Amino acid sequence: MTEVAQHEVAGPAAVGVDPGRLDVLLRHVRHAVAEMPLPSMQVAVARQGRLAAFETFGDATGRDRYVLQSVGRSIVAGVVWHLIGRGLLDLGERVAEIVPGFGANGKDAVTVEHVLTHTAGFPFAPLGYPKMLDREQRLAAFARWRLDYPPGTKFQFHLTSAAWLIGEIVHRRTGLTFAEYLRAELTGPLGLSSLDLGVSADTVLPMLATDRTGDDQEPDPWGPWYLSDPRVLAAGEPSHALVGTAADVALFFQALVHSGRWPADAVTEGSRIRFTRRPAGEEAYGGGTPVSMGLFVTVAGGGLPSTGSPALFGNSGAAYQLGFLDPVSGVSFALLCNGYPLAGYDLSERGRSMMRTIADLAADLT
Repeated sequence: MTEVAQHEVAGPAAVGVDPGRLDVLLRHVRHAVAEMPLPSMQVAVARQGRLAAFETFGDATGRDRYVLQSVGRSIVAGVVWHLIGRGLLDLGERVAEIVPGFGANGKDAVTVEHVLTHTAGFPFAPLGYPKMLDREQRLAAFARWRLDYPPGTKFQFHLTSAAWLIGEIVHRRTGLTFAEYLRAELTGPLGLSSLDLGVSADTVLPMLATDRTGDDQEPDPWGPWYLSDPRVLAAGEPSHALVGTAADVALFFQALVHSGRWPADAVTEGSRIRFTRRPAGEEAYGGGTPVSMGLFVTVAGGGLPSTGSPALFGNSGAAYQLGFLDPVSGVSFALLCNGYPLAGYDLSERGRSMMRTIADLAADLT
C-alpha cells in the first residue's frame, strides 16, 4: 500500500487564515457528517504553500485516501498546464495530428482546446471495461467514436472521453503514461505521495451508499458508482479514478503557484475563462446553471463558491466533494467524501444547501 506522507500543519494564524472563520467551517463539516449522515469527510485548507488545517471526520483517518471523482479534473488540468508550460503542447493543435487514427468519422477538426473545454463533440463516447485496460483497444475506440455535434458548437461535459484522450496525448508527447508523468514530474518531486492513478481498491476508502433502505436496492451503475468496481478503478481513467487525501489535493493547488514547477503564465492561461455558458445535458451530469470554463477547470461558478474572487478555479465532484484555489486570497481547499446516494448525485435541497454553505465558508477564510 502507498505510504501517505504526513504533512506538517502550520495552523491558520501562520498562513494568514482567520482562526474563527476556520473553526466555523470545520464545525459545519463535522455537523454534515453527523447529520446527513455520511461515512466520513476529509477537509484541508492551505495558503502560502502550507496547510492551515487538515481534519478527518467520521470513520476514517488522515492516512486514508479517497477516490477523487471530478475533483481529479483539477489534477489532470495541472498535468496539461505543465506540458503547455514546457512547450510540449499547443492548444490549437488538432488531436488527430497527435493521435493518428483519431480523426476518423469527422473528428479531424477537434483541437486540444476543444477537448480541454468540453466542446469536442463526443460527450458520451464509449470506452468501457475491459477495453479500457488495453492501449491498442483504447486507440481503436478513439477511431470509432462519432461526433454528436460539430466541435466547438456545444458545451457539454465529456464525463470520461476527454480524460482518456488527454491521457493518450500526454503519453504521445512525453513517452510516459499519464500516471507515470504525474508521479515523475509532479507529485513525486512535490512530496504529494497520496495522489495516484490506477490503484488497487484496497488502498482507498470504499464507496458507501448513504440512502440504502433495503437489500434489493442497487446503485445506478452510471455516474460515480462505476468506480465502485475495483477493476474499473484500477484501469485508471484519469479524470475520475485519481485518488488522494484532501491535504495533498489542497497542496497540489498551492504548488501550482508556489513550487516553481509551473511557469506563472501557464497557470494564468489555464485558469483564464474561455466562455460562460449553460452546459447541455441532464443536471446530474453537469447541465443546469451557467459555467465558466478554463482549461479543464471551472472558474467562479459551476458548484464552486460564490464568496471567492472571479479568478477562483477548481472542480466540484459527486456527491459531496470540492477542490479549488482562489489566486486572489491564496486559499486552496479540498473536501473529500466516500458517501454517495444510490443515484450517484445528491440534487436535494438539503444536499445542495450543505455543499453551498461549506463552499462559501471555505472561500471566505481570510
